[in-house]
Amino acid sequence: MRKIIHIDMDAFYASVEQRDFPEFRGKALAVGGSPDGRGVVATASYEARKYGVKSAMSSRMALQLCPHLLFTYPRFDVYKEVSIHIRGIFKRYTDIIEPLSLDEAYLDVTEDKLGVGSAIEIAKQIKVAIREELNLTASAGVSVNKFVAKIASDLQKPDGLTFIGPSKIVKFLDQLPVEKFHGVGKVTAKKMNQMGIFTGHDLKRFTEQELIFHFGKSGKFFFYIVRGEDDRPVRPNRISKSIGVEDTFEKDLFELEDLKEELIRLAEKVFKRIERANKQGKTITLKIKFADFTQITRSKTLLNPFEKLEDIELQGLDLLDKLELQDKRIRLLGLTVSNFKDEKENDKVSAQLRLF
Repeated sequence: MRKIIHIDMDAFYASVEQRDFPEFRGKALAVGGSPDGRGVVATASYEARKYGVKSAMSSRMALQLCPHLLFTYPRFDVYKEVSIHIRGIFKRYTDIIEPLSLDEAYLDVTEDKLGVGSAIEIAKQIKVAIREELNLTASAGVSVNKFVAKIASDLQKPDGLTFIGPSKIVKFLDQLPVEKFHGVGKVTAKKMNQMGIFTGHDLKRFTEQELIFHFGKSGKFFFYIVRGEDDRPVRPNRISKSIGVEDTFEKDLFELEDLKEELIRLAEKVFKRIERANKQGKTITLKIKFADFTQITRSKTLLNPFEKLEDIELQGLDLLDKLELQDKRIRLLGLTVSNFKDEKENDKVSAQLRLF
């Protein structure tokens, strides 16, 4: 039986800004976006979250919820430096570390370097080290697999530590609202609710085949994780081949300006994730799903990697402009960046811009 810890920094970007700049402390703060209503919030401080401000929300909406909200530009170089320090703290206990981003990671401490023996005690020591050495707080989830550990880390934020042992997993998941399941987004949760699925207990009424029928390959994942079964190992050398986001709209879009606005919002989210992963890609892919569920993708590869948000926005909008979308209703847009700089270069790639 494995001992897995999921560490998640509390409002990471905003907490770093509040640590470094006294004028932000105790204030409702958004990292990313702008006071003129443009852009998207990357992270909000807990003071802002009380008003409903959250990540990936438009600045316009954030200001409506919290008119006194302060904005600051993200300093990714600083966040990366802090993240490296945090990774060093993890390595005192184990080398089996799977970073998910700058601010969260899985740790397998089944056999820890210092012989502590207790995953709960290791999580406590890591939290203390982060607080004393970096003046920041983290939340931790401890369990026997990645899925439950990740959910646990979110239960007592900020500065929380939650242990869910083997004997409590089934009961815990039975009572858990499906919206809290990692991997269940807003659209999937709404579909589940329409099917009478509100908790893990409800989800367990369906067979594996029924869930696959309704949710595709994710259905198989849902079938096992609701039973607490997750055999995925912590992978210290996991390599991301692509980074992307997509959004299914509550109402189909058909106006080009609305689509462009959504695409810009997606570009900001993709750029944020690329920065957090410290990646630079040269290929951008636009995905469109129509109201009849047919879908298309269009890609473009450049000679040099995207370095700025504006580069991703420009190329994404160019792909969109080249499509004939008159009178077509669109239910989903997706944007992905791949072909990362650190991957092996293909000798046959042309130096010219490619569209395929």
